[in-house]
Amino acid sequence: MTTAFVLGGGGVLGAVEVGMLRALFERGITPDLVLGTSVGALNGALVARDPSPAVIDRLTEMWLTTTTGREVYGDRPLRTVRRAVATGTHIYSASPIRRRLAEEFGDLTFEDLPVQFQVCAASIERAAEHWFHTGPLVDAIVASAAVPGLLPPAKVGDEHFLDGGIVNSIPVDRAVQLGADLIYVLQVGRIDRPLSVPKRPWEVARVSFEIARRHRFARVMAELPDGVAAHVLPARGTSARDDTLLGHRDFSSVTQRIEDTYLASLAYLDAQP
Repeated sequence: MTTAFVLGGGGVLGAVEVGMLRALFERGITPDLVLGTSVGALNGALVARDPSPAVIDRLTEMWLTTTTGREVYGDRPLRTVRRAVATGTHIYSASPIRRRLAEEFGDLTFEDLPVQFQVCAASIERAAEHWFHTGPLVDAIVASAAVPGLLPPAKVGDEHFLDGGIVNSIPVDRAVQLGADLIYVLQVGRIDRPLSVPKRPWEVARVSFEIARRHRFARVMAELPDGVAAHVLPARGTSARDDTLLGHRDFSSVTQRIEDTYLASLAYLDAQP
C-alpha cells in the first residue's frame, strides 16, 4: 500500500498535527507521501525531511518556542495598523516567517527529501491550485502560508501566490491522484465546529472561507474511489475562541492541544481493525 499523510491548513491550530504525528509514529505508521497546505506545509516539510519518530521532538520544540505570535508575525499592534494603511492589502511582513524557515531549512529542496513531498498554494495570475514539488522548500512554504489580509502575496518566479487553503485546504484528492490508497488526514478540527451567522466584517470572510473549504472536503471524502481508505484523525483542544479577531496570534494552548490530540489520535488508531 502507498501511505499518505495529508496535513491541512489552520494557522496556530496546526499544533494539533504534532499530536497526530506522534500517535502515528508510535504505532509504526510512516508515510510514502506527504502533502501539506499552509501550516500543514510547514509541519509536513519537517516530516518529509525526517520521516521517523525523532521528528516529533523537533516539531514540539518549534511549536513551544512560538509563545507570542511575534516569532511568526513580528510587529507590535500599532505597526500592523500602519502597514495595513500603507499597503491596503496586509498587516504583517513576511520577513519573520521567511527568516525562521530559512534558519530551519536553509537551501533544502524538494529533491533533497527522502519522502515525496508536495505543497499547495493558490496562484493569483492563473486563479488556480498550484502544487510545488521541485525547488526550494522555503519559497513553497511561504507561498502556501500567505494568508490573505495577514501576509502579502508571495512571489515565486514570475508568479504570485496566496494561502493554499483558498483552493485545497485538506488535499485528500491530491493524495488519491498520486496513487495513495491509505490516507491519514491530519486536520485542525474546524471541519466539525458549527458555523454561526457572521455579525462582524471580519467574520464574513472567515465564515465564507469555512463554507468553501468544508464543502470541498466533504465532497472529496464522499467520492473516494473503491480501494482507498482515509482516516480522519481527531483534533482536540480547539474551540470557537480560536476564531476571534486575534485568535491567530494565541499560542498559549499549544502544549495542551498537542497532548490532547495525541491521546485522542492514539485511541482512534487503536480502535481500528
